[in-house]
Amino acid sequence: MPLKLNSLKQLIVKYQTVWLCLLLIAASAVVYSQVRNFDFINYDDDDYVSANHHIQDGLTLKAIAWAFTTTHAGNWHPLTWVSHMIDVQFFGENAGGHHFTNLLFHIANTLILFLVFFKMTGSRSKSAFVAALFALHPMHVESVAWVSERKDVLSAFFWMLTMWSYVNYVRRPSVCRYLWVILFFVSGLLSKPMIVTLPCVLLLLDYWPLNRIQLFRPADSVSTFPETSGFQVILEKIPLFVLIALSSAVTIYAQKQGGAVVSLETIPLNTRIANSLISYVHYIEKMVYPLNLGVIYPHERMFQWWEISGAGLILLVITWLFIRTARKYPYLPVGWFWFLGTLVPVIGIIQVGSQAMADRYTYVPYIGLFVVIAWGIPNLMRQWRFPKELLRISAISILALLIGLSWRQAGFWKNSLTLFEHTLAVTSDNYTAHNNLGAVLYNLGNIDEAISHYRQSIQINPDYSKGHFNLGVLLEQKGESDVAVRHYSEAIRINPDSDKAHYNLGVLLDAKRQYDEAIRHYFKAIHVNPGYYQAYNNLGAVLMKKGRVDDAIKYFKKALDVNPKYEKAYFSLGVAFNKLEKYDQAVSHYQKALELNPDFEQARNNLCVALFYNGKTQDAMDCFRNSLQKNPENLTAEENYEKALIFLQNQ
Repeated sequence: MPLKLNSLKQLIVKYQTVWLCLLLIAASAVVYSQVRNFDFINYDDDDYVSANHHIQDGLTLKAIAWAFTTTHAGNWHPLTWVSHMIDVQFFGENAGGHHFTNLLFHIANTLILFLVFFKMTGSRSKSAFVAALFALHPMHVESVAWVSERKDVLSAFFWMLTMWSYVNYVRRPSVCRYLWVILFFVSGLLSKPMIVTLPCVLLLLDYWPLNRIQLFRPADSVSTFPETSGFQVILEKIPLFVLIALSSAVTIYAQKQGGAVVSLETIPLNTRIANSLISYVHYIEKMVYPLNLGVIYPHERMFQWWEISGAGLILLVITWLFIRTARKYPYLPVGWFWFLGTLVPVIGIIQVGSQAMADRYTYVPYIGLFVVIAWGIPNLMRQWRFPKELLRISAISILALLIGLSWRQAGFWKNSLTLFEHTLAVTSDNYTAHNNLGAVLYNLGNIDEAISHYRQSIQINPDYSKGHFNLGVLLEQKGESDVAVRHYSEAIRINPDSDKAHYNLGVLLDAKRQYDEAIRHYFKAIHVNPGYYQAYNNLGAVLMKKGRVDDAIKYFKKALDVNPKYEKAYFSLGVAFNKLEKYDQAVSHYQKALELNPDFEQARNNLCVALFYNGKTQDAMDCFRNSLQKNPENLTAEENYEKALIFLQNQ
């Protein structure tokens, strides 16, 4: 028996790295296996996947071209779009498959993080603890359990590969190894531009643990990596910084095009700086106490002077302490500046969106704090002469607690209802959460409850364009079109580039026979969103009412250029050609509409009539009978059939 136990111990020791990798995989699976049963949520998932017809087409050359040429959703991240297309190719509309892909990337990121730190530091246990914190922290749930945050896990995947390639390059420099660094870094930029801080992190790693540069020689400066000059380590990063400049220019353009960048008039610079300081401290707080996590935290416009001063003082004191102890504990400033620096693109100085902070923003930045913990606490406990067993028990207890907290937090992402009810429970004055919960309740048929949440949304923030728009939609459905017009107009006043508000207002004005105003709003919707095929179709319909049939046909065709599967545009073309008495063309377009939607009764009725006028009386009569057979209560088809019979009898 002792011999077998010794053999087992030897086997465990020999394959420690493999066992640790398996444990990391198992722990991640325990937390996130539930996501296979999760739905898409109504916050960006529709825009990214479930209602994006470019993505829904799967992996096609046209879709790939769109991915590389679009600034859709205020971002330019073509590889992220392509990854969603691949998911659709394999899983279709099964949300669980899309969630599972996020989990696979998260597990891959965890394993590479562990292996690359082990490779750099030689400390297996500390590197594994960093990776375990990364895998299991509740603040990372948002990046994994939210399909739209594929860009987080995908860009982090290329971040990890870039670090791995960089370590290989540092150990044995060559052009080939450097090209791998460039390739993975570019792939990361094409996934999410937040990776722009990576070259600065590589400079930090050059100081520790790679020990390539010596600002002053740390106490534990023994390294297996060749030392080099500060000039050399900066010089080799120049191509990366050039790529950053290009990516940043594209990103700023994309976000401005998408209307995501908030102006200084809306949120002044002093408010942004105050929010940034306080957010840094809140991120540290949430790392230690990861409870009451929501999908969005509203931006507070007013801060007390003591909050701002206190946050700034905390950050300054920590920075001063870590720099002062850098000679003895080089991992402290490295981890701290990793955390501070990687949050810079999303800390709010350039405000994108309405949130003050977001859990997903910590996906990579927290690694820096995890390094401080993994290397700092053992040293601290060693100085205080705590037994090693206590350290192991503490580490295991912390990870077990994180597994439970993350499993619970992941459960809130099951669907939109649970997510936004939870977010409203843990935040206050959250107009975005009210708006999205209203959308969920509307889809569930709870119209009055939805209206109540939309009203609360705009009561909290009267300048919330989406709240006005969504309230207008429901009031329109309840027949209160005049009130709906006011809310659509208010949404447009707040956000002149709200294409949907222009479109819906155009529909109402069209119904009120205010054709010129309707045309103006349809044109504006198309100007804001050139891919708005429904607006092209409706614009054509209004022009046809004004007798401009040739112009109408042009816009119907533009609708089909954008979406060749839009049956209403084929129907509209059929109506237009019918007016021009080009019945053969009308017939072909009605038939195409029916191919795409066999239950399109109006298209079938018009097809029967067009066949009749085209002289194909037998086909027309068969068409009428077929239509009535499908739906005996189709009064229009019955009336047209009787008129056709009377006409034929009088011949």
